Amino acid sequence: MGLIFNLGLMILWLIELMAASFLLSMGAERLSYYLGGRFVGRTILSITTTLPEILIVIYASKIGLFGLSLGSALGSNILMMSLGLAIMTLIATTSLSRRPLPEIRVEGFKLDISFLIFTAILSVIMFIDGYNIIDGLIFAVLFLLYIILAYIEARRRPDTYIEIGHLAITRKGTFISIILFIIGGIGLLIGAEPFVKSVEEIAISIGIPAAIVAIILSPIAGELPEKFSMMILASKGGEAVSISIANVLGSKILNNTLLLACMIFGAVYFYGYSLVIQPNGLLLFMVYWTAILTLISTSLMFDRKLTRSDGLLLTTLYVGSIVFQFLLLPI
Repeated sequence: MGLIFNLGLMILWLIELMAASFLLSMGAERLSYYLGGRFVGRTILSITTTLPEILIVIYASKIGLFGLSLGSALGSNILMMSLGLAIMTLIATTSLSRRPLPEIRVEGFKLDISFLIFTAILSVIMFIDGYNIIDGLIFAVLFLLYIILAYIEARRRPDTYIEIGHLAITRKGTFISIILFIIGGIGLLIGAEPFVKSVEEIAISIGIPAAIVAIILSPIAGELPEKFSMMILASKGGEAVSISIANVLGSKILNNTLLLACMIFGAVYFYGYSLVIQPNGLLLFMVYWTAILTLISTSLMFDRKLTRSDGLLLTTLYVGSIVFQFLLLPI
């Protein structure tokens, strides 16, 4: 009875998340008409789709589960910088898209790639002696710097606006875009946590090993809202892909900066300013592997494009990452 109940809950919350993601992607696409696709994907959409993770990280820090808190951020990056980026690329470059592209041009994302590489390496260096409040301040400043630079770049080099039929730049159009985005964002906030919990309850009830839940199911379930909005945008093709890739890169920069800052600030707030989140074997490995995976994924963009073969390679990289963790991690 418990299994059937949790399965029903999972399906209901899945439908809710899909509907919320559709509204969110529609609002983001419309907002990009006014603000530019890259800026919307990097900032507004990235922050909105990552809000559930931020709340979970703060809650885990509150009850002292620092390993779970940090693991959530790292697992998200491992998933999205491999499988997430692969899914977006394969959708945008195949018949799964309404307007498939021969390749995804990424020359407009030098800022994001540079920030991803820098913050991935920095997170490893700073974690060698543990994370403290100073590290939290550094991460927060880096996120603020990224937002400022993204805004400056959007003003200096505005990207191509998405054509939205007969929609004109009016107050009514702006209002509709904002409302759609807000409703979708609230929907993701409401549905993310109960969906993740229902997936975990089902896994436990049918005897799926804890390692599979920790390494595969929880990260996938936790990232599902972001993946939904990303896939919807990628399937529209054309300039909508720009928002999708900006969302992937921007949200992972957010994970490397703001999410880590929230984790540290939450821990310090509840346990004192002198608290240091100490590295252990598992977490230290995860930090290293996340940085390595980020470097490999971003290196595929050095030729200023992502192709179908890159998508297949990223998929293989994710599978290899899962196998690697099972072999080496004492979960």
